[in-house]
Amino acid sequence: MKTFKIGGIHPPENKISGNKEIKKLPLPEQVVIPLSQSLGSPSTPLVKKGDMVKVGTLIAESSGFISAYVHSSVSGKVAKIDKIIDSGGYGKDAVFIDVIGDEWEENIDLSETLVEECNLTSDEIISKIEKSGIVGLGGAAFPTNVKLMSGKDKVDTLIINGTECEPYLTDDHSLMLEKGAELLVGIRILMKALNVQNALVGIENNKKDAIKHLEVLSRKYPSIKIIPLKVKYPQGGEKQLIDALTNRQVPGGKLPADVGVVVQNIGTVFAVYEAVQKNKPLVTRIVTVTGKRLKDPMDVWVRIGTPVKQLIEFAGGVPDGTRKIIAGGPMMGKAIVNTDVPITKGMSGILLMSETESMRKTSRVCIRCGQCANVCPLKLIPSSLMTFVDFEEWSKAEKFNITDCLECGSCSYTCPSNRPLLDYIRAGKGKVNQIIRNRK
Repeated sequence: MKTFKIGGIHPPENKISGNKEIKKLPLPEQVVIPLSQSLGSPSTPLVKKGDMVKVGTLIAESSGFISAYVHSSVSGKVAKIDKIIDSGGYGKDAVFIDVIGDEWEENIDLSETLVEECNLTSDEIISKIEKSGIVGLGGAAFPTNVKLMSGKDKVDTLIINGTECEPYLTDDHSLMLEKGAELLVGIRILMKALNVQNALVGIENNKKDAIKHLEVLSRKYPSIKIIPLKVKYPQGGEKQLIDALTNRQVPGGKLPADVGVVVQNIGTVFAVYEAVQKNKPLVTRIVTVTGKRLKDPMDVWVRIGTPVKQLIEFAGGVPDGTRKIIAGGPMMGKAIVNTDVPITKGMSGILLMSETESMRKTSRVCIRCGQCANVCPLKLIPSSLMTFVDFEEWSKAEKFNITDCLECGSCSYTCPSNRPLLDYIRAGKGKVNQIIRNRK
């Protein structure tokens, strides 16, 4: 069975929220919608205190090439534009909207009817995706229109990431089961945007029901191939998935488009379908709310800007003994500062971990076993990178390709000395990237 060739691990999957119907979260009393909703520049607000908005009303426009439009996820009145503390603890501008009713913009099609035909041109599709504020929903939140423009007329293959290799998370799996027909239409739309004739959908083999379901639905689309993959982390990384499906290698410092492919996440594909076929901007997403002690782990449809605490309450509340709450999964996610932070476009999961699960073991000296290098999917030497960062040897860190790090956490997971390799590398990567930008 196909998989990527270099490194990788298989941590416990813990997909405890799977095999359930996606639930719908009740409307909050207020949403807080950050103006930084993508990897790139914050958006520029178009509303002010006292303005009335509907679901889908444009409230902020992109402020640069890598930026994203932002829409209201509720109907109601703009309470203020003010600073909030985001999930990472940084101050960010946001639009506060008090919810009144649930009135949508008139041009949005709220029916469940499948719309298959798309008569838009490639440029029109990409423009609509941009104006709908769609970003990558796998976590990176890179503007989808920018990725499509970088690959249009240059690539020969579209790759769809249905691996969901991160432990605990099940939102993509649930989406494939419940919205398979819409996903296939979305894939065809993306193929048209890129002007490609081939699409490969990679799904790890622990989702046999999703594989079978999409294989049946895709019989009418011979250019779309559903490909089962061996269960292996971090197969959802772009470079690893490209390797697994095409045997092509993306060199350090290069993009997938440089080897003829563009990769899109399953959640992004569905957002594209809704934007192009239903005129619905990105105002909702599925979030996995999970944890071994949580009363009712689930996947839930959420309005962007909803406080995290409302999702947790919906799933049964914070269990006794909870020590850490993570935005994302346990490998690549980050602990949030409090549960008042809002759901953003790139937030795929909320994981509650007990004191036992989240407690760090005592870090010891490196024993030079080489395990971290063996499991690194990018042929890096994490132990050396940690040392360079510790001693602020930034030129050495750059020379040893710290900026290529996927931040998958495989090195920290496998280290017998419990060294916080990823913590150091993540911090050093940010510093080296800053040095490179200043140099340019």
